[in-house]
Amino acid sequence: MVGGGIVGLATAYQLLRAAPGTGVTVLEKEDDVGQHQSSHSSGVLHTGIYYAPGSLKARLCHAGRTELERFADDHGVARARTGKLVVALDPGEDAALDALAARARANGVPGLREVTAAEMAEIEPHAAGHRGLHSPATGVIDFLAVCRALAAEIAERGGRVLTGQRVVGIDEDAGGVTVRAIVAEPWTDSAAWGGVPSKARQTGGASGGSGSAGDEVELRADLVVTCGGLQADRLAALTRPRGSRVVPFRGSYLRLRPEATHLVRGNLYPVPDPRFPFLGVHFTRRLDGEVWAGPNALLALGREAYDRRPVAADLRDVATFGGFWRLAARHVGTGARELVEERVRRRYLRRLQAYLPALRAEDLEPGPSGIRAQLVDGRGALVDDFVTTRSARAIHLLNAPSPAATASLAIGHLLATQALDAI
Repeated sequence: MVGGGIVGLATAYQLLRAAPGTGVTVLEKEDDVGQHQSSHSSGVLHTGIYYAPGSLKARLCHAGRTELERFADDHGVARARTGKLVVALDPGEDAALDALAARARANGVPGLREVTAAEMAEIEPHAAGHRGLHSPATGVIDFLAVCRALAAEIAERGGRVLTGQRVVGIDEDAGGVTVRAIVAEPWTDSAAWGGVPSKARQTGGASGGSGSAGDEVELRADLVVTCGGLQADRLAALTRPRGSRVVPFRGSYLRLRPEATHLVRGNLYPVPDPRFPFLGVHFTRRLDGEVWAGPNALLALGREAYDRRPVAADLRDVATFGGFWRLAARHVGTGARELVEERVRRRYLRRLQAYLPALRAEDLEPGPSGIRAQLVDGRGALVDDFVTTRSARAIHLLNAPSPAATASLAIGHLLATQALDAI
């Protein structure tokens, strides 16, 4: 396995559940698991409202959420069902809300109901709008805690999770595959996630020696599965021709000050506008009681540029990809609006106040941000569904946007099944 985010760890866990004793090693380039998209999101557990019926997103979201809730409860991971209210501000959004309700019902969203303005006021007393959809099963969870619980389970089941290992090569041959990695930290056969010591050991289908920082080391295996997130296309390109490309988008949140958090009880969302590529601003009450507003969506200066410093290689990757320029041409207006609203806070505030009229400028402070890996094809279209691809000895998860964290155990089961069938 390559990738120690929530989907990569879920895949390793599902492999060990389905085939106990299989030699499973997870390589992660950071010094801890779940350090990118898994821990840079709002933490929402989705129910499947938005996704096209029959898509992988729709099929795996419900199954994944149900299994993840059980896993969290069994492993002491905090979660809460806070509910989601999707708001139609005026009759002009009724058709879109009705279409969304039909889609959600086709996807089997549990407990979904249409609500009037009076019923909305009981759910979210401070929200604006004339009607809405309420999803009581939507929740929030600590996805980083899930990652650490999965890592501990992998170790308990005889697998290994090796951090500080940046994969630079995947070489396939008739007998198997060799994975080459640069060591950022010396390997260790004992580590801890969430206070649970690992029982890491090397078994069966993967083998390799230890290394010191800066060394290139090799692991030999029957098959490799990559779940690279922000680096997914680059990992896939190690074994197959490169086509679609990951374009990183940064989303920044505002945080409601403690004295204003009473304005939002759960999750407050807009009706998505199909003309625009992203969902739009929304409000999320988190496990710790904080309320986040946002995010916006701007081209990131690097795939992991959380400090907003440009990364030349990543910018060059985007600039030389024709699909990005076709995407940008179609959404230049949206991009300009997002940029202006990030610079001019009062413009952004007006968007938020459309859903929460009592919100004031002084109620807001800067919040966290994250970077979303979005696969874009050569025509400039956003690839919306989960996508896997493969070569002779490798299976790559090429696109895993939201709700991938919610669906992680279901995606992991899918990839584990593919892997075991291929061995």
